[in-house]
Amino acid sequence: MKIIVTGGAGFIGSHLVDKLIERNHEVIILDNLSTGKRANINKKAEFYKVDIRDEKIEKIIRDLNPEIIFHLAAQINVRKSVEEPLFDNEVNVIGSLNLIRSFLKVGDTEKKKFIFASTGGAIYGETDKIPTDEETIPFPLSPYGISKLAVEKYLHYFWRFNRLKYISLRLGNVYGPRQNPFAEAGVVAIFIGRILRNQNVIIYGDGNQTRDFVYVDDVVKSFIKAMEYEGIGIFNVGTEKETSVNQIFEYIKKFLNIETEKLYSPPRKGDIERSCLKIEKIKNTLGWKPETPIDEGIKKTVNWFKGKI
Repeated sequence: MKIIVTGGAGFIGSHLVDKLIERNHEVIILDNLSTGKRANINKKAEFYKVDIRDEKIEKIIRDLNPEIIFHLAAQINVRKSVEEPLFDNEVNVIGSLNLIRSFLKVGDTEKKKFIFASTGGAIYGETDKIPTDEETIPFPLSPYGISKLAVEKYLHYFWRFNRLKYISLRLGNVYGPRQNPFAEAGVVAIFIGRILRNQNVIIYGDGNQTRDFVYVDDVVKSFIKAMEYEGIGIFNVGTEKETSVNQIFEYIKKFLNIETEKLYSPPRKGDIERSCLKIEKIKNTLGWKPETPIDEGIKKTVNWFKGKI
């Protein structure tokens, strides 16, 4: 099967590409390398250095004529989206529409599928319904969350009127090997990176804010399940377990066995207090469930980063 993965040089995307190639699919990566790395690119994949907003996307997709697109390329930084909402919209909404529009112009639409990496944390906003299910009305508190919700609405529109099959996976806080420790998002990698560089860890807020941390290998398996599913829909991908930022710090400190201080800073705009995803729907419909406990996943991540920073 011929498959495009946007963002395939990035953290989650590169793991997905590896798994698809392992399953003998023909994989093409589209990535502008703004955050992705050449070192992450599987040598068996075809690679195009291109931005999803570029008009060249249409010709590339027409020439390749893929059966499936996994769309992971995105502006993922909540704080950047608050500071630069126009840029966030250009990448996450306009870029996605450029990709979808180009996909629709090629071949038999009903034989194609578009699988979208959405967000399970930022999309719901503050809610009293914890863990949060897919029936909860989204009320995102950041432009990033708004942009992801907008793409989901567009996908439903294109299914309704163009019969383009889609799956939207609302991901929890994904962590694991290859995550960027120098980025603004991805607290596990950032904490590990700072401790290994003998720097104090900075926690925004009081550290009691919770997230649903899900290991990257488990997330990749959810994408594979989505590819195999014949229907359409929106699915949470998480663990149904809350873990605080303070707890994450203690796990990392324990596995690195390095003494370090944590410094508290004012909370950032767009951040929410609690996030935890109900996963009954994806369990029952796609047959997916997380397999990696938080302590095991963080230990694997810590061991991968050792010697790399």
